[in-house]
Amino acid sequence: MSVTAEVLAKFWLAQQRDTRCGAPMSNSPFLVRPMFANTTKRTRRMMMMVRRCSVGEQIFSVTPSTNHEFDYLGQSTKGDLNLNFDHLDAFGMDGPATLQGPIEEIAWKEAEEAGDLLNDLGISSPSSVRNSSRGIFCSRTLNLRSISAIGYDMDYTLIHYNVKAWEGRAYDYCLENLRSMGFPVDGLSFDPDLVIRGLVIDKEKGNLVKADRSGYVKRAMHGTRMLSTQDVSEMYGRELVDLRKENRWEFLNTLFSVSEAVAYMQMVVKYDEGAISAEICPPDYRGLYKACSAVGKALFRAHVEGQLKSEIMSKPELFVEPDPELPLALLDQKEAGKKLLLITNSDYHYTDKMMKHSFNRFLPNDMGWRDLFDIVIISARKPEFFQMSHPLYEVVTGEGLMRPCFKARKGGLYSGGSAQMVENSLDIHGDEILYVGDHIYTDVSQSKVHQLWRTALICQELEEEYSALIHSRGHRATLIELINQKEVVGDHFNQLRLALQRRNTGRPAQTLAATNMDDQELTESMKKLLIVMQRLDEKIAPMLEADGELFNKRWGFLSRAGLWDKSHLMRQIEKYADIYTSRVSNFLHYTPFMYFRSQEQTLAHDSHSYYQARINGSAVDNQC
Repeated sequence: MSVTAEVLAKFWLAQQRDTRCGAPMSNSPFLVRPMFANTTKRTRRMMMMVRRCSVGEQIFSVTPSTNHEFDYLGQSTKGDLNLNFDHLDAFGMDGPATLQGPIEEIAWKEAEEAGDLLNDLGISSPSSVRNSSRGIFCSRTLNLRSISAIGYDMDYTLIHYNVKAWEGRAYDYCLENLRSMGFPVDGLSFDPDLVIRGLVIDKEKGNLVKADRSGYVKRAMHGTRMLSTQDVSEMYGRELVDLRKENRWEFLNTLFSVSEAVAYMQMVVKYDEGAISAEICPPDYRGLYKACSAVGKALFRAHVEGQLKSEIMSKPELFVEPDPELPLALLDQKEAGKKLLLITNSDYHYTDKMMKHSFNRFLPNDMGWRDLFDIVIISARKPEFFQMSHPLYEVVTGEGLMRPCFKARKGGLYSGGSAQMVENSLDIHGDEILYVGDHIYTDVSQSKVHQLWRTALICQELEEEYSALIHSRGHRATLIELINQKEVVGDHFNQLRLALQRRNTGRPAQTLAATNMDDQELTESMKKLLIVMQRLDEKIAPMLEADGELFNKRWGFLSRAGLWDKSHLMRQIEKYADIYTSRVSNFLHYTPFMYFRSQEQTLAHDSHSYYQARINGSAVDNQC
């Protein structure tokens, strides 16, 4: 699609937003200015053309699902907008003859004019959002135009919870259960900074660890005490975190697991103090985890799905953060022809209450949240929903009464079923469906592995991490400069050390100058370099320790393990999520026609080849 066509599509969307309520919406982030105010002649001409298109003239055509091809990146062209050149003259439009010349120059010129048009329309520049904490980040190229249906999880996806409020109450209920089992919980309180998503519980040693993308442990905590680098090296120097060994490792890949993990690590402290008797749990950390996990699962069934959710339904404003842009983003997708699905493990009453609270007040024309979705499935029993088939029931009354059925229909509300049933009902399959959720295993990996759906992960902490990374740029730049200095000094020191080694063993030195060098001069230079490296280490070590503390003082950044390496969580995200972002409403700034293109994946030798190319280029310039 050309830049101009993309902008025209954007404007059509803006018009649709502006007319949903019959007048501009006061809370709309895309408030459109009066039609011809402060516009150029070219802009007015294009706007008139779009108005004509909106009432039926066939300037554009959409590539159908049955006649699509594949572009140069291997993505389907289904849903692309095309120009019908035969109709251009009838509407006073310039044809392709006006775009003759070097396409590189024409592209920048047209992009600049399109940017002016967006400004006239009161629409912010797309790049202003993409390069921010509200961006959508791409791991695998995804043409959103070719997506026919978008499915959504609810909790922590469509419903943006206040983490501290939700997990704090879940923790309170967890402690009540632990107390009833005889665990010593007096004096304990919820520490939201003790645990972050992406950590791994070592059930064997009673530790909480942070691993890099390869599974090497970089940081560890025993109970509530962080272990030193030496302790970590001695304990895990010969071990890798392997999530397939579920009897040893427990991956905390969702915010729901935070409160249970906090309680367990605090129980490890009580266990080490001898405050937990053998009658309560088996005498080791694995047994302690099993006991606490059993309590946690009982908590989830009895309280999180019962008392806590009842508490949230009675006072949703205390637990749910409103997002006015979220319903508008879904409305754009629906009006662009996407079929929208809600697939949640929550029950009917909780789903209805939460969705009404979060959506209805921000929708136009007395719409309700049900009007957005083609199919709603509650009590879906994910991840089994993606793996096998369960009976399907239709919810037929406001009280949640159900009856058996065999096929879902548009606008229906159902319980159970399966992903395969959804595909059959919509006659849409595989990579035509995008599924959006917050849980790497339950939502993203299972829909990817078993159904080959495209996937999007919601990671609420990204906004805070992005901000922390921005504010850490100066610190990280200084740290990298110090490490680079040490590398240069260290290279020189190592060469001198090797020369001294050869002299001491009676071997010929590499050069005549090295052979004739006085031993004292050689050792003096080495001594100075060694002192320099030691002083650099004294400065580098605490800076490395502090890297990432703006996000979390104990664990550093969510996505990183060390200065340059990715965390185990980030590796899972890249493996299973085609795109990821902090909240669903970020789609509002991208349009339903977005082409997400993954970034170049750098390799270890890329920087060296770039450096060599610069050297060779300089040599050629000098010869000239």
